[in-house]
Amino acid sequence: MNPELDRLFVKVTGMEPSAVSRLTAAGSNRVYYRLESDGRTLVGVEGTNADENAAFFAICRHLHAAGLPVPELVAVSDDGMCYLQQDLGDDSLFAHLDNTALLEKVMALLPDLQFKGGRDFDFRVCFPTVSFDRRSIMWDLNYFKYCFLKATGLEFHEARLEDDFERLADVLLKDAPYDTFMYRDFQARNVMVKDSQPWFIDFQGGRRGPIEYDVASFLWQARAAYPDGLRQHLIDVYLESLKRYRAVDASEFRKSLMNFVLFRTLQVLGAYGYRGYFEHKPHFLQSIPAAISNLRSLLDTGAAAECPYLTGLLSSLVRLPQFDMQPLRADDGLTVHIMSFSYRKGIPLDSSGNGGGFVFDCRSMHNPGKYEEYRQITGADEPVIKFLEERGEVQKYLENVYGLIVPAVEKYLKRGFTDLMVCFGCTGGQHRSLYCADHTAAFLKEKFGDSIHILLEHREQGIRREL
Repeated sequence: MNPELDRLFVKVTGMEPSAVSRLTAAGSNRVYYRLESDGRTLVGVEGTNADENAAFFAICRHLHAAGLPVPELVAVSDDGMCYLQQDLGDDSLFAHLDNTALLEKVMALLPDLQFKGGRDFDFRVCFPTVSFDRRSIMWDLNYFKYCFLKATGLEFHEARLEDDFERLADVLLKDAPYDTFMYRDFQARNVMVKDSQPWFIDFQGGRRGPIEYDVASFLWQARAAYPDGLRQHLIDVYLESLKRYRAVDASEFRKSLMNFVLFRTLQVLGAYGYRGYFEHKPHFLQSIPAAISNLRSLLDTGAAAECPYLTGLLSSLVRLPQFDMQPLRADDGLTVHIMSFSYRKGIPLDSSGNGGGFVFDCRSMHNPGKYEEYRQITGADEPVIKFLEERGEVQKYLENVYGLIVPAVEKYLKRGFTDLMVCFGCTGGQHRSLYCADHTAAFLKEKFGDSIHILLEHREQGIRREL
């Protein structure tokens, strides 16, 4: 931890911190700590960008002075790279997505953030840009193009896509210039819950912008997966609260909103691509299936109808095999998705969007792939089966695996969960992992029978079937 945070803590409290713990930050490069002494705790932050920090300080002080529920900025280092803020605890709204009353509170407070946040605020402090404008729109759309779209391998006509990006920017900017504060990363993970009330954090990227953006950002957060009926109800709550500041036509607002939902979805896919594919952060990889599901639904709403090439391209994107989230069985109940894969091609995504399950590494076992006679066959073929079983290590390995997954299946059935993923990886995804996936599927089928559905997939062989 930067010693400057110690110094600030002593300056504020008069005491050295007796305990320091590093806090988890899912996406940011900022580093967070909880500093404690004699029952008082503060959150210490090591920033990475002085301009971003300065924007946060100005926005935080402005929102706090306006009486909005944001953390108090307690102390800032002389160089502006470290700071202390009020500790709001560890309980985020993401853990309370089934609490409709709390979600209603958040949506009812959003107009206050937007209008009080914009009132008498000097937006020139905002970073990296003052306003939601054409340049920032193109940044985000090209972020999607280069960090996500190109990574999928889907071919496209770049000039025609850029033309439609320009058309989409025209649609999004129809009400510019703005007089309201746009939070930008307004989502459940950035709302803390303290004493049953919502508090707002991580608005470093805030700027002048349209009110629709934050509604889209919150209600279409990929991992939140709000049911559409709840989304529509929360839009109603927002519109009712909005009346205190501005009269809007509800039908026109909803129509405009869908264009922002599409734009926000592309923007977060760009972030997921960069953070997941290039920085290898699993949280972002796990969010991709849910974002693709959002995109698939959006294409049925007529969003960005002015951009036919873009919408056609997105229709092709959601049909790519790697984003196939259609279950082979439509029944209710628990589906256990068992997969073999090659570590050379990366750990599989959870196509259910739930982001859970097991990944077992089979590479510690003796590899049949080292020997010429096994290279053209797989772990489903008798010679490879004999090779693996004669040494005895695969049976012991699977006994340990079963000891972990059987209690999980039992608990998932008891709690009514619908998806569990069990993945086996080896060097090529052909021998050891395939054998383990096959035998695990057979074991679970025998033990649990028709009480579970089993989806068996050998990714590197292109085999996917239901047992």
